[in-house]
Amino acid sequence: MKILLVTAHPRADSLTFAAAKAFAEAAKGNGHEIEIADLTAEGFDPVLREPDEPDWSDSKKVYSAAVRAEMARIKRNDATVMVFPVWWWSMPALLKGWIDRVWNNGWAYGDRNYPHSRAWMLAIAGSSAEAYAKRDYDDAMRTQLEVGILGYCGIAETRLEILFDAIEGPPGPETILAAARRLGSEF
Repeated sequence: MKILLVTAHPRADSLTFAAAKAFAEAAKGNGHEIEIADLTAEGFDPVLREPDEPDWSDSKKVYSAAVRAEMARIKRNDATVMVFPVWWWSMPALLKGWIDRVWNNGWAYGDRNYPHSRAWMLAIAGSSAEAYAKRDYDDAMRTQLEVGILGYCGIAETRLEILFDAIEGPPGPETILAAARRLGSEF
């Protein structure tokens, strides 16, 4: 299977990138091919402008060349995995902007569903699972990301894995990398 691995973090030496690498290596070990979409390094523009604004009266709208190139990149793969840090109990604006611009009406929802039947999100969270559960941040993220984005786009196999304790010190980062490897081997 060909997997589009999408990352959104400003630093290539981040735990987010290390987790993406761990996932990719394990998935490759199972015979999968990985295409990396490093939105930061590629300079992806996340701002939704008029040419890429959904047109609810025209599901066949032709979007900008940049968006059509991203759509083609998605289509040449069989699955999508997004690895990102949790910022404000969600994904970074760069990744959200990629979804806003590319996963568009008539292509990912509306008349048609997102072209992959499998899409996962690996969210690297700074604090503990207990801290998230205390105020239901984890449930809010699941509703927003897994239901509100992946489910809305008709993706059959969705998964949001929140990997906790990124900034709590050892063993948090090591546990996150082990989880990313495990998820890559399960994919």
